[in-house]
Amino acid sequence: MRLPHFFTTMAGRLFVFLLIGVVGSAALALALADRQRQSDLYRIRFERLVDRMSDFLSVADKASEPLRVELLANGVTGIRRATGEEHIERRDNSLTKGLAVRWKGPVRAERATPGSCFAGSPIGPAGDRFDCWVVTARLSDGGLIKLQLRGHVQADRIALNPVVVLVLAVLMATLAFIAARMAAAPLGDLARAATALGGDLDRLPLPERGPREVRDAARAFNTMQTRLRSYVVERTQLLASITHDLQTPMTRLRLRLEKVSDSALRSRLIDDLGTMQALIREGLDYARSNQTTEPFANLAIDQLLDLAVEDASEGGPLVRFIARSDCDVEARPRALQRCLANLIDNAIKYGGSAEVSATRAAASVLILIRDRGPGIPEEKLDHVFEPFVRLEALPSVPSDGIGLGLAIARTLAEKNGATLILRNHPEGGLEAVLTLYRGIVPHPLGQDAPFIMHETS
Repeated sequence: MRLPHFFTTMAGRLFVFLLIGVVGSAALALALADRQRQSDLYRIRFERLVDRMSDFLSVADKASEPLRVELLANGVTGIRRATGEEHIERRDNSLTKGLAVRWKGPVRAERATPGSCFAGSPIGPAGDRFDCWVVTARLSDGGLIKLQLRGHVQADRIALNPVVVLVLAVLMATLAFIAARMAAAPLGDLARAATALGGDLDRLPLPERGPREVRDAARAFNTMQTRLRSYVVERTQLLASITHDLQTPMTRLRLRLEKVSDSALRSRLIDDLGTMQALIREGLDYARSNQTTEPFANLAIDQLLDLAVEDASEGGPLVRFIARSDCDVEARPRALQRCLANLIDNAIKYGGSAEVSATRAAASVLILIRDRGPGIPEEKLDHVFEPFVRLEALPSVPSDGIGLGLAIARTLAEKNGATLILRNHPEGGLEAVLTLYRGIVPHPLGQDAPFIMHETS
């Protein structure tokens, strides 16, 4: 499936919506988690900063004067005596309040420019940037102490690993794709069943499973199929009954027509009666072609074509089987045989002869039935498949059909899961192309397959 076409399907649209939703939710979750992490890290670092300064003030307050001077001169990690050259930016009320809780004496914290503290470098020994404060506190003996405090309380944002991001995106896309396909699969089954319903009213009903809406749709489809099948059966039985009931009066009518003294009138009336009988018979055949319970079977298509050509040749017309496919196919044998007979008869009637060939393509078998007649205008190639549509036959061939042969042939082809088209041959004449798709199996070299091997459901 081409990518642009995929995004026009329900599965493609669901995939896009789910992917956007999943990626958006993941991004929002990551952003909230990062914000919470920064908040927690800020609180932890701030508390450690307050503890460190409070502990230093407590030690300095309790130390003797010589020890206090030495302590202030050497300092500890991140704390040393203020030089007075610090550039004060503003008062830090949060740090002041935190120190006031731990240090009972007067205290004030002011934020200073990092470049004016600790030898003028805002970068610590480990290579990380730091903030600077100037803390002024009064000791218990009344002395005033002024210190530089270096620390870092702001949390850095996490730089996501591109590999992690890529793996996460692939996993999200896979999850969204699977979810979209699962959601759209019942609709695909329903669409395929609706497409196949036209060719086979006796197909198995859809399984009624899945979400409630899907079960309701499958149940409605199965009900529709049952009603359509009942309608077709009723129509066919009605036509069969009418045909049967008409046989007796039409037979009596023919007997009475034989008594007409005018031979010309008698001949025309008998011809008209024969046309009526053919119309009734072929109309019944057309109705029956839409209803079949014949199962599919694996069969040797070349042998079936041999039989069809042999049957068509009994009346004397030239019918040749010129190319074999050496394949087995899966089809409804009687329906396919009737389809081929109609196509060969049509070629003989309108072309005077028929050439039959079978070729194997990649996943199909093409049956070609060609005549040497005048062909059909391009604009009428599809029109002739409609019921009761007739074209003029060759002058030497009587036009005794009623226009149902090709309609029946296409219906029977569809019953076999095949396609049937007509085309004008480049070298003259008309060519019917019947393409079979089911169960194509090439014969092993030199081995003949039986005509019908086994039935399949």
